Amino acid sequence: MEPSAALTSPSRLRKIDILREKNIGQYLPLPQLVAVGDQSSGKSSLLESITGIPFPHGQELCTRYATQITHRRDEFQRIDVSIIPGPHASPEHCKLLKSYHRQVPTDNHLFSEFPTILNEVNAAMGIRTKTNPAGPHTFSEDVLKIEKCGPNEDYLTVIDVPGIFRATAEDITAKDRDLVKNMVKRYIKDDRTIVLAVLPSNVDAATQEILELAKEYDKTGDRTLGVLTKPDSLQERSQKLSVCNLVLGKRMPLTLGYYIVRNRGGDDNGATDVDFSERERMFMDDPWSTLPRERVGVVALRARLQELLGQITDRAFPKLLSETRNLYKAAERDLFALGASRHTERQQQAYLMRAASKFQEFVRDALAANYSYDEAFGESNELRLITTIVNLTADFSRDFDSISHSHRFKPAKAAKPHDWAGDYVMMMSSVLAEYPELEGLIVTDRKNDQPTDDIMEWIGQMRLGSRGVELGTFGPAMLASAFREQSQKWRAMTEQYISNVILAVHQFFHKALELACPDARTRERLKPSIMDELLERYNEGMNHARMLVAVERVKRPYTLSEMFNRNLQTSRGHRVAAALAPKARNEWTKGGSSHEAPKLVVEYKDIETAITNRSNEAYEKEDIHDILEAYYNVARKRFVDNVWHQAVDHVLLSGPTSPLGLFSEQWVIQLDRKKLEMVAGEPLGVTERREALSKRMLDLKEAMNVLR
Repeated sequence: MEPSAALTSPSRLRKIDILREKNIGQYLPLPQLVAVGDQSSGKSSLLESITGIPFPHGQELCTRYATQITHRRDEFQRIDVSIIPGPHASPEHCKLLKSYHRQVPTDNHLFSEFPTILNEVNAAMGIRTKTNPAGPHTFSEDVLKIEKCGPNEDYLTVIDVPGIFRATAEDITAKDRDLVKNMVKRYIKDDRTIVLAVLPSNVDAATQEILELAKEYDKTGDRTLGVLTKPDSLQERSQKLSVCNLVLGKRMPLTLGYYIVRNRGGDDNGATDVDFSERERMFMDDPWSTLPRERVGVVALRARLQELLGQITDRAFPKLLSETRNLYKAAERDLFALGASRHTERQQQAYLMRAASKFQEFVRDALAANYSYDEAFGESNELRLITTIVNLTADFSRDFDSISHSHRFKPAKAAKPHDWAGDYVMMMSSVLAEYPELEGLIVTDRKNDQPTDDIMEWIGQMRLGSRGVELGTFGPAMLASAFREQSQKWRAMTEQYISNVILAVHQFFHKALELACPDARTRERLKPSIMDELLERYNEGMNHARMLVAVERVKRPYTLSEMFNRNLQTSRGHRVAAALAPKARNEWTKGGSSHEAPKLVVEYKDIETAITNRSNEAYEKEDIHDILEAYYNVARKRFVDNVWHQAVDHVLLSGPTSPLGLFSEQWVIQLDRKKLEMVAGEPLGVTERREALSKRMLDLKEAMNVLR
């Protein structure tokens, strides 16, 4: 960092301190000077020398938490002592700490009252001490703030963090040691932190753990400043020269270099600046006299610290507002993604009501093919429900027309059966793997047997096996038996069709529910609550279709449709025409034009012969065939229509007990409090995250107001 001749605006430094008091540092790095070192490095004595705050010697309690020391120019002289709650403090703990405030007029007053103040602070933070043995903590994330104000103060803020230690004691564990080390790391890791590495001169700097920690986060050494303490403890010249080489940059160089200071001694409390200058006269002696004056003494160090704090503040300040604004927007997005709060019964009901309303919107649009109302319809074929059902129904009708009968009424080339599912329906094994709840409800096998061409032989065998005492005719029971055998594939084909419809509805249900209720936890709790009734409604559709099959196949064949008579007369006419065709001959009408085409003519006697010259058996078989065919075609069309209108459209899609109408606002209203809490209650983790995001937004909004 290049030195700056001018310091930053005091108002900027004050704003940074305000942000630190509001714990904004937990969200984004703030410019700061942090003093770190071992417990025996002389760090506290160094800070006494820099700040003039007379920490009582022998008091090690203040090293159990970070201490922020701020100098600020003000009209009135005073020292304010307060506590900044740690970033993870509970609301109750925050309230307790923020209520603490002590004010003294001078350094001497602070010195005399400091033991009492520290005991009060330790008790408020919950630090375990001899005077507070019930305290739950050995160390704390809370920060003791000491602000020294006066007309002669220059702006400076230094943060002192607990010293690193290796050995444990009766009341300090290895866990405490790791906690302190992690606290130090958290303070020095940010790029906007200047690290004051406090190193005792009587210990080889190469062995100092604090330099290794600083190097871990400041690999180039651009923001680490070494401060050498206790030079008066050195006796041998070689030791003094070794320390001088550090200051001169000949050993273990740092970009910001090293400073050397002589700390206040145990008898220096209340000493004046003149007295303190006398103590630093040692730097006039050899070999200290070879060192640059700007690298020696507390005054030079303090000036450099003010300069560095100004530099990092000026560098960071223009970016802080935009960074804070971006963090606020990110927190706002995260909070919005959590949805509305669901802590109370009313909030939970409102949440499910909105989800149910959105679900029913998807149902209405899906059944009306209004796919342009929501872009989700363009992204998911599963939502295009009515289109899928119509395609499945068209396939069902086509297949029913071509292969639903056991025996083909007219010989024809076998048609390849249509693949019902097409590209839509997966293999049923895969379906059940994805939706195991459908097992036992939908059929997984499929039979597409082709009709046989032996219908007249089959009718003959049935006639012989069903004959009664009739005169040249057959009884209605034989026609009923013939129809039942001819329609024996109806149930299997219908179950396959309804299974595919149920699958389409089930896939739609899951997709629409996913979009209407984005919270996965709520969906997973909602499904078991609704699944039993949903499957029951599916089963109603399947059972209704089976009932329609039974009605058609078990009852006596009967119809009021005129189509039956037309079909029957047409078949009989075709049969007579086929019998007369060999007897027909071409003749020209008498008096007709030579250009007229000849007409087919059949003699009357040939008609009589064709109609009467047939055995009773042949006549009965042909009549059974024609009646069965005429009725079968009427019944088939009627059945396919009924399955669509009743079992599919009414029961499964749009009727009052449709599965699609199950998850509705009415369903939500009837939930009792316990069920509502189970389905829509917000998990503790989400509640805590919501509170954390809300607090973050509040803090960041205050930060933006400070930075403007």
